[in-house]
Amino acid sequence: MTDQTIPPVSLTLDETHPDVFAAELGEEFRRFGFAVISDHGLDQSLIDEALDKAKAFFALPAEIKKKYYKDGGGGQRGYTPFGREAAKGVAQIDLKEFWHVGRDLPSGHPYRDLMPDNITPEEVEGWQAVTRLYDALDQLGIRLLRAVARDLGLDEGFFDGTVENGNSILRLLHYPAQESALPEGSIRAAAHEDINVITLLLGAEEAGLQVIDRRTGDWIDINPPAGCLVINVGDMLQRLTNNVLPSTTHRVVNPAPERQKFARYSMPFFLHFRPDYEIRSLENCVSDENPDHYPQPITAQDYLLERLKEIRLI
Repeated sequence: MTDQTIPPVSLTLDETHPDVFAAELGEEFRRFGFAVISDHGLDQSLIDEALDKAKAFFALPAEIKKKYYKDGGGGQRGYTPFGREAAKGVAQIDLKEFWHVGRDLPSGHPYRDLMPDNITPEEVEGWQAVTRLYDALDQLGIRLLRAVARDLGLDEGFFDGTVENGNSILRLLHYPAQESALPEGSIRAAAHEDINVITLLLGAEEAGLQVIDRRTGDWIDINPPAGCLVINVGDMLQRLTNNVLPSTTHRVVNPAPERQKFARYSMPFFLHFRPDYEIRSLENCVSDENPDHYPQPITAQDYLLERLKEIRLI
């Protein structure tokens, strides 16, 4: 472990000094693959309400929750039970359960076959708060990608069309309390990288998130100040930028003994490209010093399916 921290960058800079904000965001991404954003502008009452709905669902009896699970669906909508997902290349299961909310598309949309309808748990009143939070995070993600584009020397709107109607997911995560014996070798979330473009993570009440310091190999605790948002680069953006922006390994470790009786909740938003977008190394990210590591392009949908198989969701 190390005492290194990731200093917050205020989103207000994006309004007053947009190039400074883009440079600071890019610097944190290059250094850590992660960044911490303060003054993110999301409605705290909406965040709290959505979190309350998540807690209400996970508190339901297992037999009720399981009726919202569809085996073979890749976990793209609704419930995925405890012990179902594992990190790529890891034998042990992750100690978590989760719910996925995705994009609602109109009838006849060409992506409808790839994005199933959302599910609403009938036992939880006011579930619409979760879908409103999805929409707010979706818009914030586009704004942050415009800063990423500026930092990369691209047109500010470069990413707008790439993520329009993207297969983005809001995950409601529950890591149960650990007051009984655990499967040997399992932790809340084993070391992994995210599949998508960028992840926007609303802070958890309980500690545990750690990220690898790419320079030293040490694990850094990510405990952002209250009211901050954690963002990280996903594998799709790493691939598009030819490793200029790294998708960094992170994990959620088991709690200290004095915190084992407390559950952990978090709400990551996985922002994705549209399914037919071709991920091809950007020309300005390829050079003699950094040759193209990904000479074969791949669509976002094909890449997603590859990775879902690796983590045992399909």
